Amino acid sequence: MVDMEAGGEDRKRYYVSVQAGQILEDPQAAAYELEINMNEQEHIKLREMFDELSSMDEAEMYHFSSHPFGSASDSEMSAGYDELIQQIYKQLYEHGTDTTKRHIESMQLL
Repeated sequence: MVDMEAGGEDRKRYYVSVQAGQILEDPQAAAYELEINMNEQEHIKLREMFDELSSMDEAEMYHFSSHPFGSASDSEMSAGYDELIQQIYKQLYEHGTDTTKRHIESMQLL
């Protein structure tokens, strides 16, 4: 599905799984939680945020495996992760369908 916005930018429907870090064009390709409409630049920005989240996950796993008793930076890592998750959900809310917006509102993240 392609929409035209007032600015003339093409908007496409995407299907998003935050847990899997996926942005899909085909709703049949995998399980998804949310539907959004974005232009190419917005899609790239969201993809970059998911990539950053994935990098944080990997860093956190390494950190906790190499520091099993924790360290002062544990809370800093969690705060950065939480902030990024909030930014992602804010983007999804701004570009979400009505159903997506209601779902995000019910999560009380924003």
